[in-house]
Amino acid sequence: MANKINKAFLPAGLAGYSLKDRLTIRAADLGFYLLIRVIGATIRFQIEGWENFESIERAGKLPIYAFWHDRIFAGTYFFRNRGIAVITSQSKDGEYIARFIQRLGYGAIRGSSTRGGVGALVEMIKAMRAGTATAFTLDGPKGPRYVAKPGAVLLAKKTGNPIMPFVVECKKYWTIRSWDRLQIPKPFTKAKVIIGTPIYVGSNVDGNAVSEKLREVQLSLDAMVEAGARWRSAA
Repeated sequence: MANKINKAFLPAGLAGYSLKDRLTIRAADLGFYLLIRVIGATIRFQIEGWENFESIERAGKLPIYAFWHDRIFAGTYFFRNRGIAVITSQSKDGEYIARFIQRLGYGAIRGSSTRGGVGALVEMIKAMRAGTATAFTLDGPKGPRYVAKPGAVLLAKKTGNPIMPFVVECKKYWTIRSWDRLQIPKPFTKAKVIIGTPIYVGSNVDGNAVSEKLREVQLSLDAMVEAGARWRSAA
């Protein structure tokens, strides 16, 4: 199992793609990597709630990073090189995404839409049991925006590791016209990383309790988004 998880941090072969697709994947991979590295290096981060991350380490657990899809740019840069595994699709787009996040120290677990994504969740469980932290964009990959899905809660239930909700709020950013209104930080902007209280999910919780835990995650992220907005609008 460990060998399989290690492969998540290495680029997959492109033999199954046409020459045109191979060139496109390599160009997109390098382009997005350079964009995140160059802009990310100029961001001036402030951190609130780092003690919540430290409490997970003291408990001997691994964090399940949980955040909104629109903050993925700044979040990917801030938490780089921590050996975190994320789900990427098995499509051409998923391949270049996997490659540029691997350059930033992430592992890419190839997801599957089979049976509603159960296959991807199983691979995430295996990764955590092998000692790898994981991350979820809770409203990804296609929304609705700012509506949490249960994947992270189910993973926490199966592994005993806590969900660590966080928000990265940038003072200045561009917004992409996409379903999530993706935020691209402007160079040299300030950004505040807000880390919430870890949320544990018991292994014996039933369906109603899972729903309550999902609501807890939702409320935590909602509160951090509001706190970030207040910080951003302050003089």
